[in-house]
This record gives sequence, structure tokens and C-alpha cells, in this order.
Amino acid sequence: MSQTIKRISISYDALNPSNTFTSGDLLHGRVTVEVAKDTKIDSLLIKFKGKAFVRWTERHGKRTVTYWDKEKYFTSEQYFIREHKGNDDVAPGLLKNEAGQPYCDVVAPGTHVYPFTFQIPQQTLPASFNGTWGYVGYFLETKLSRSMRISSKDKVEIRYIPKPDMTDPALMTPQYGTKDKKMKLFTSGSVSFTIHTERMGYSLGEGIKVVADVQNNSSRALRPKYCLYSKHSFFARGRRRLNTHEILKEEGEPIAPSTHQTITKILTIPPSLTMSILICRILKVEYKLKVYLDVPYASDPEIKFPVVILPLAPSKGELGPPAPSFGFGDYWNPGQAGWNSAPYSAPSDAPFTPPPYTAPPAAPFSAPPYTAPSDAPFTAPPAAPFSAPPYTAPPAAPYTAPSAPSAAPPPAYESYALYPPLPNYSEKP
Repeated sequence: MSQTIKRISISYDALNPSNTFTSGDLLHGRVTVEVAKDTKIDSLLIKFKGKAFVRWTERHGKRTVTYWDKEKYFTSEQYFIREHKGNDDVAPGLLKNEAGQPYCDVVAPGTHVYPFTFQIPQQTLPASFNGTWGYVGYFLETKLSRSMRISSKDKVEIRYIPKPDMTDPALMTPQYGTKDKKMKLFTSGSVSFTIHTERMGYSLGEGIKVVADVQNNSSRALRPKYCLYSKHSFFARGRRRLNTHEILKEEGEPIAPSTHQTITKILTIPPSLTMSILICRILKVEYKLKVYLDVPYASDPEIKFPVVILPLAPSKGELGPPAPSFGFGDYWNPGQAGWNSAPYSAPSDAPFTPPPYTAPPAAPFSAPPYTAPSDAPFTAPPAAPFSAPPYTAPPAAPYTAPSAPSAAPPPAYESYALYPPLPNYSEKP
């Protein structure tokens, strides 16, 4: 942080004791800027965004390959101060102060508070999650820019939890499973057992009722065991990274040989778990319930069920303010307290009441009179005969072959003087 900008921070108002938000909630907050002297600000903005991100590395021989991917859900920006170029006196889309005027881009020494309001989208989003190789996060980010200076920034994360939906028939369907095993080697006989649970979906802190019907026809006592574990899957570039973790593990009383017993067990889901995430493209958070019989010196017969963990339904005291009739976007809440000229005071705990909406009078609709086309028969226009224009070939020019160049006769062989002249031996000496 520079000496001129002493502090920049983001704060927001909690809606409930758990400090969580859900779809449609209003998020009220403020950006606090403290400067040491008169400062010219080029731009000051607040951004609200949600995204998922995964990243990990793998060794392939001597190479290290990085796999990563991201998924964006929404992004919204609001500007308190913004440099603009144009004929307008005020840049479009700026937030205004309590007097309806834009914020001054030159601030005096001291602390200045800039309130903002966002609405979380009404759509269902993945819950906040932070895993070994990825996360799902929802962030508030602010950025203060000055000419020829490094920008000042701050970032905070909010915890988002989707609304519980127990109306899905698949979540309320009972689950059954059966398993038979014939003993070998050190144990003789056979065993069969059936597992039954009331449904697939459970809330945090709720108990899973597991009913086991065991027929032990073996020569040994068998002990039923229960395990709830998580599966975190991360996906990028066609590859998958998996992380499993046991959440709780319990066991029941031994079942004597040649007996039949029905056992009921209640497994309480820890309230600190992350909700199931099944709607994200690049990561998943799943839970499995495994029930098995501990067979000495042999493989254990087991049955697995999927478990979908849902958030707790908010109590009446934890419900946030009702969502207004307008959609998700940039807007200013004129009822927000705390501005540049006065120290900030926290808003009251009274529930938010949107202003009454008066629909404009609907103008009467009158459709223009309809005129049906006439039923007169259609008469096609006469087609003119087609005649191609006469073709006149260009006159052919007579072809004259080029005359061969005249070549001079070669010189006499003797004129080359390739060999010395021979003497004349025609006469004897």
C-alpha cells in the first residue's frame, strides 16, 4: 500500500449468525478508503463474481504437465468513480451519493465510505467449496486506480449455500441393496444381508437410519460395519483427479453363527460438511455410505449407497430480506447509511422492505383490420421466346512460319590447325 492510500477495505453485512448467503439475497456492503492527502482517483470499482477453478500437476517421465480449468457463473461491476471520454459531463453507469450526485474524483485527507448493494442471482449455484485441487468461490473485489501509480486492491470471499430442495423425488426414494457370499477356506457356510435406508437426501446434522437384515449361515461370528466417506473429483483436459476421505466409521455388535438378526443403526451427519456439488462441470463433491460384514480371513461383502447432503433449511430468524422485484444487476440502494461526509453507522436489524410497485396503466390494444387476399385465379405473364444472339467468329490471321536463320558453311578442316602439317612423302629420295 502506498503512502498516499493508507487503507482500502471491503466489508459487508451478515444476514444470519452463520454468515451465509443464498440465491436472491441482497448483499449490502461498503468500500472504505483512507487517504493521507488530497488524491486524484481515476477509477474506483467494486466487483462481485462467482467461479470454479481446478489445477494440479502430474509427472510424465521427465516432463511436468499442469492441468487446469475454470467455470464462470456470473460477474457484476459497479463504479463509484470512473474516468470517461466523451461529451457527457458524467460517465454512464456510475453510482451516486445520497444527494443523487456522482462522487468527486478528488478526495480530501481522511476516511471515505462508498456503499454498494448486489443481489445474488436467483439461479441455483454450487455451494462454496475449497478442496485439494480446486474450489468454488464467490468474491467481492475492489480496485482503486490512479495515474502512473500501482492500483490498490482488496478482496473478500462470501460463503454461498444453495436453498434446500427436498421436492426432488429421487432424493426421497428409499434405497435397497442385497448381497450374498459363500464362504471358503477358513470359514464354511454362507451369509446374506439386505440393507435399507429411508431416502437418498439428508440435511446437515441429520441422522441416516440404516436397517440391516443379516442371515448368518456361516461358522463364524460376523460384525457389521458402517462407513460414510466423501469423493472429491476434479476434471481438466479429459483427465480426472480423485480424493477420498473417511468421514465417520462405526460398527455394530457381532452376529452369532447360524442366526438371523435385524439391526438398526443411526449415523449422524456432521454439521460441518460441505454440501454435495453435482451441478459443476469441473468438480464434484459426492458422498457414499458403505455397509459391510467383517469376515475373518476373507473379502468382506459390502453394499454402497449414494448420499446427497443438503443444506439446513433456514429458521425464521435467519431468513434474509425478501428479494425485490427487479433482477440481478447494478443498482444503488438509496436507503443505505454512511457516506463520505459522515462516519459509517451499521444498518438496523429491521427487515428490508422494498418500495411499493405501481404498474403503469396498460394501453388498450387494437389490432389493424385484416384484409383477406382475393380469390381471383393467378395468371402467369406470357414467357418471351428465348433467342441467342448470332455468334461471329473473329477473322483468322494467316500463319507464317518463321524462316530459319542462314548458317555459314563450316571452315575447311585444315584451317583449324589441330595437328602439325605432315611432310610430303610422295617422292622417294
